[in-house]
Amino acid sequence: MIHATPPASTLPQAQPAPSPWIERWRHLLPAGCSVLDVACGSGRHLRWLAANGHAMTGVDRDAAALAALPGLGELLCADIENGPWPLPGRQFGAVVVTNYLWRPLWPQILDSVAPGGVLLYETFGQGNEAFGKPSRPDFLLAPGELLQVCTGWQVVAYECGQLRQPDRVVQRIAAIRPAGSALPARLTP
Repeated sequence: MIHATPPASTLPQAQPAPSPWIERWRHLLPAGCSVLDVACGSGRHLRWLAANGHAMTGVDRDAAALAALPGLGELLCADIENGPWPLPGRQFGAVVVTNYLWRPLWPQILDSVAPGGVLLYETFGQGNEAFGKPSRPDFLLAPGELLQVCTGWQVVAYECGQLRQPDRVVQRIAAIRPAGSALPARLTP
């Protein structure tokens, strides 16, 4: 008997694992809450959080990446850096952002977290230029920047430093928006 290997296109594709930071702090999310994944890309967090019972919304500018994510919730193709925010006035029980930074969106991202909701944010920090991209200051958080952005929120966890495999510098936060809170005046557009 001969066993043929199916063509690569028919083999199941290995899905990228969720960020260990998102895995570690998912327990902060209320059961079944709605979650917004900003710049969701290939959907690693959409898949994982949907499998854990969350109602997902993902936004990304890559239509092809979004097309590969059918059935994972509401998927919005939008250039959030050059166009209007696609979710005005909408709030979620949690907002997840990884490997993405566009400072002009801070007000929209923070306002998308419902009072009492959770922000899980992880991206590159200053010092990452020693390891490769991103290396431009526009895409690297300054030390303590996430703490400043979340002033007035309950910070459950915050880390800033070098990680290995691959080597990189990150900053990350798990924070809860106070019930009934509004955006600080310094962040309003």
